[in-house]
Formats: sequence, structure tokens, C-alpha cells
Amino acid sequence: MRIVGFVLVVLGALALIYGGITYSRERTVVDLGPIKATATEQRNIPFSPIVGGIAILGGALLLFLPRRRLPS
Repeated sequence: MRIVGFVLVVLGALALIYGGITYSRERTVVDLGPIKATATEQRNIPFSPIVGGIAILGGALLLFLPRRRLPS
């Protein structure tokens, strides 16, 4: 569980720092035989700061709370 907690803390911090994912997409605007016109579009997938905060909090809880022992 500690590995999952660490991963959640790192992903939550990255979500807060970057705020989203930006990527480029190329699409064909005009295609007339040998003549082709393309356009590059910038797209953004935003991350809410609340999601990053919840991921950090959940990861910290997994890291610092003691594990429960299973009865034998």
C-alpha cells in the first residue's frame, strides 16, 4: 500500500503543478488531389486542483496511517 500512496502523492503533485495535459493534433483541412492543406490544433485536458489535492491527501493517508493486522 505504501507504493500506491507514494504514486498518488506524486501524481497529485504533478496535477497541481501542470494543471492539465496539452497535446497537438494535425488534421486535413483541404484535400484536392496532389494539393493538401493541414492545420495543427492545440488541445488541452484540464485537471481540477481539487482532484490533485484529493490524490495527495489520499496518498499521504496511505503512507502514514498504520496497517491493520489480520487476525491469525
